[in-house]
Amino acid sequence: MLTQDKVKIGMIGLGYVGLPLAVEFGKIMPVIGLDIIPERIDELKRGKDSSLEVTPDELAKATQLTFTCDPEELKDCNVYIITVPTPIDNHKRPDLSPLESASRTIGKIISKGDVVIYESTVYPGATEEVCIPLLEQASGLTFNEDFFAGYSPERINPGDKEHRVTNILKVTSGSTPEIADFVDDLYKTVITAGTHKASSIKVAEASKVIENTQRDVNIGLINELAQIFAHLGIDTQEVLEAAGTKWNFLPFRPGLVGGHCIGVDPYYLVHKAQEVGYTPTIIPATRALNDNMGQYVAQRVIRLMAQHRRSIVGATVLLLGFTFKENCPDLRNTRVIDIMEELKVYHANISVYDPWIDSDEAKHEYNITLEKTLSPNTYDAIIIAVAHDEFKAMGIKKIRALCKPGAVIFDAKYLFTANETDGRL
Repeated sequence: MLTQDKVKIGMIGLGYVGLPLAVEFGKIMPVIGLDIIPERIDELKRGKDSSLEVTPDELAKATQLTFTCDPEELKDCNVYIITVPTPIDNHKRPDLSPLESASRTIGKIISKGDVVIYESTVYPGATEEVCIPLLEQASGLTFNEDFFAGYSPERINPGDKEHRVTNILKVTSGSTPEIADFVDDLYKTVITAGTHKASSIKVAEASKVIENTQRDVNIGLINELAQIFAHLGIDTQEVLEAAGTKWNFLPFRPGLVGGHCIGVDPYYLVHKAQEVGYTPTIIPATRALNDNMGQYVAQRVIRLMAQHRRSIVGATVLLLGFTFKENCPDLRNTRVIDIMEELKVYHANISVYDPWIDSDEAKHEYNITLEKTLSPNTYDAIIIAVAHDEFKAMGIKKIRALCKPGAVIFDAKYLFTANETDGRL
């Protein structure tokens, strides 16, 4: 059986999840990082990470980490960690094609005794039902005889400089009791927060998918309350602050629910539940409510503009922020796009300003051209869509100066007080 001192890791996928993990392992053991995007490999070889998850200094400290686009260079590895995306398609169904492709790729190069560990978020059973058969087919090897598997769900929080890969407790699992111990011991070498060894791969998969489902449901409740309070003429933030004086009140806030986790993972659980004959109710209802928050924000702004005797037709509206969360360049599944699309229906002219975004990526992914500078007395409405520190630092006076007389400022992120803006969630 493989021992820790003989481990050579192949990290498949060098995004927000794979790169930080590869860097930590690369400080103490040989690691080859594989990504299918040549530009990504080139920048990492130059010591730069455009996702801003890893600093140049941290990359330099990973002295045993190398990068490649060629899977053949991973042939000498014996532990493969797969950290590719698991998105949903246009019909909100799980899209496992990146995971399937990675499994086929690794299946072609694994050898007897190797261990393949998955970190991508999936529904319970996906690793053993979907991925393992592909590994067997591509390799000609037999699962749990010739090669083994583990599952250790990622818990990366993009843009979070406090909760890092090493200080977030890691759930681990393996396809046999011995492999479960091996996987657990492997992660313990870099995870200072410790590990939790689950009893099976399926339990570990389920634990991950409900982490984000739970948050989704809680945020969905607050989003619904925010809409109720708007009808009642009550400020939601004031209500939450009052309720929060009770020791066990959960401090969730309303807002857009996007990104690669909370806005996606619940659909994986719904899919699997329906596959085994159970029709969930709370989770789909929450997803529908949260997915409609962008349209709700747009409609709130339109009503405010009407109250200020300003027409949305032909209006110039500025969106401050476009990423899926604050202080992070990640555009994946941003729901700010929903605000934009809803306003476009009313023939509004939309401008987007976000200092965190790469302009080429914004153009490629969403066909938007970012504003490079902001001019005073220009906008009929401004929507603070993302709570970047830069917007807070601007202050409400500078933001108000960008507006035409009688314009509307809507604060979707509670950056400013209720009295400083014309409306907020």
